[in-house]
Amino acid sequence: MERIERIQIGKRAKRKVYAVDLFCGAGGLTYGLEKAGIDVRLGVDIDPACEYPFSANNAAKFLLKSVEDLKAEDLERVFPKNGIRLLAGCAPCQTFSTYNQKATPDDKRWWLLLQFARLVEEISPELVTMENVPRLQDQGVFEEFLGTLQNAKYHVHIDIVNCEEYGIPQHRQRLVLLASKLGPIRLLSPGEFGAERTTVRENIADLPPIRAGEMEETDPLHQASILSDLNRKRIEASKPGGTWRDWQKTLVADCHKKKTGKTYPSVYGRMCWDEPAPTITTQFFGFGNGRFGHPDQNRAISLREGAILQSFPKDYEFVPPGQPIYKKTVGRLIGNAVPPRLGEVIGLSIIRHVDTWMKNRRRTSAGASANA
Repeated sequence: MERIERIQIGKRAKRKVYAVDLFCGAGGLTYGLEKAGIDVRLGVDIDPACEYPFSANNAAKFLLKSVEDLKAEDLERVFPKNGIRLLAGCAPCQTFSTYNQKATPDDKRWWLLLQFARLVEEISPELVTMENVPRLQDQGVFEEFLGTLQNAKYHVHIDIVNCEEYGIPQHRQRLVLLASKLGPIRLLSPGEFGAERTTVRENIADLPPIRAGEMEETDPLHQASILSDLNRKRIEASKPGGTWRDWQKTLVADCHKKKTGKTYPSVYGRMCWDEPAPTITTQFFGFGNGRFGHPDQNRAISLREGAILQSFPKDYEFVPPGQPIYKKTVGRLIGNAVPPRLGEVIGLSIIRHVDTWMKNRRRTSAGASANA
């Protein structure tokens, strides 16, 4: 399916599907859904740092509220009465991520998915979508969520998506769930979406070069973290795709000299120009936090580069103009986001599903009239 066809699909269904985005974060999912032609009316999140990027880049309103405190009427009032309703969201995934080995069901965030299920039961929207880490499938809380959908007679489709196959320039696997009361539903394949694999070079090579600790004048988000003298020597000794095992012993961290540390080669590394990036985490702006070294500049990738590799557009705003930029906060917003391009894939899959349902209804209605 070519790009022009994707745009036309979105236009055909414009204002027919209305959405609320729970756990909306900085707006990655909403941005993609809106690009697909879905009218997102509201984003909900408990993090105040999400309000500006969500509102500045999307047409939807933002509600600062915990999903635990959200009532059905809070959402029902934003859905038009004559529309098809979509309840979307990505419950916090940190508790289920392979990067978090300490998370347990004692973590309050573990159970937020059941708050999503509660709202599905109370509102009974025609459509539901959820994005999360693949490991969620192995948890009982996910089985409970599925049970809620199945008991409510939803058709459910689950996919484990390799994001790079959809043109997102990073190695990132995500669980995508689509559910519909209108009939069977599925995610568009990469071929149907018209995706092509893309690389680090194709996405960030044209950004102005900067040094560690510097900020580019015209884009404050294009700034790189300061490097210690030791880390400067380490990155100078690093090559794209290599590991700390390539260094002189004097540069290797003490923890990696131990037997328990020798199995962790994917830190203190550089990205490769002609490959997708590694998974963009909330700590991508730090050289020692993963393979986040720039392919040839002696620094970690900038906040802007991380956002682009998450498939955010190059002008996506995360901080109000003139306000200070806190790397930990912006890094968290970017790393936790649903890649906007994946949001577009989800949105267009929903649009196609609704188009098919509407065509079938018209055929059934025309057939009934002919037989009358």
